[in-house]
Amino acid sequence: MSDPPSPPRRKERLADQLYGQILQDIVAGTLAEGARLPSEQALCRRFGVSRPTVREALMRLHADGLIASRQGSGSTVLHRPPDRLTRLAEGSDIAGLLRCLEVRIGLEGQAASLAARRRDAADLERINAALRALAARMEDGAAPAVADFAFHRAVAAASGNALFGEMLERLGETIRAAMGVALSITREGSRERGRRVLDEHAAIAEAIARGDPEAADLAMRYHLHRSRQRVTDGQRDL
Repeated sequence: MSDPPSPPRRKERLADQLYGQILQDIVAGTLAEGARLPSEQALCRRFGVSRPTVREALMRLHADGLIASRQGSGSTVLHRPPDRLTRLAEGSDIAGLLRCLEVRIGLEGQAASLAARRRDAADLERINAALRALAARMEDGAAPAVADFAFHRAVAAASGNALFGEMLERLGETIRAAMGVALSITREGSRERGRRVLDEHAAIAEAIARGDPEAADLAMRYHLHRSRQRVTDGQRDL
């Protein structure tokens, strides 16, 4: 492994900082796919943190699909994220961005389901206008986090419950940062990857227009799960 880095800064969550440092080793290939991570004790010594901090960081890496853990066998690297991931965000910030996606999966899935039940013509026009704007920005080769957020905000508004939109606005800075990372990775990937991202948004809009709550919920959850996969797996949709 690389030379020991400086101990995590106390002003940040220690587990997020450790998450970021291990993530950087995985992205750089210092820890290759299939490689076994050092033991918890070794990580404690290397980074100067407690065992609970190490376990929390490993739990997050496991939840994000980056490592696999087996009782008695330790942890191994499962997926290597895109090389550019740690150029787009600090390693310790990525843990927070992915946590935000976990919240959005439940929140926005329910909002999409309610939108399919309650939307009116004006709601559908706002959703479709946001979808067109997103497609145009992606066609221009941009990383359109603002347009993407506008689409999700339009879906939340169509739910008929203002609290969904208010919660998105409260998370707005983190959501737009996460969208910026995911969309930048998409922009630098294949045209097929970009097409799939637009198809996912279109599927959400179509399910809402059909008035199909279950399909809208599923389409939204699928899109957000795929967003997470595109960030954490460098081989996804190349």
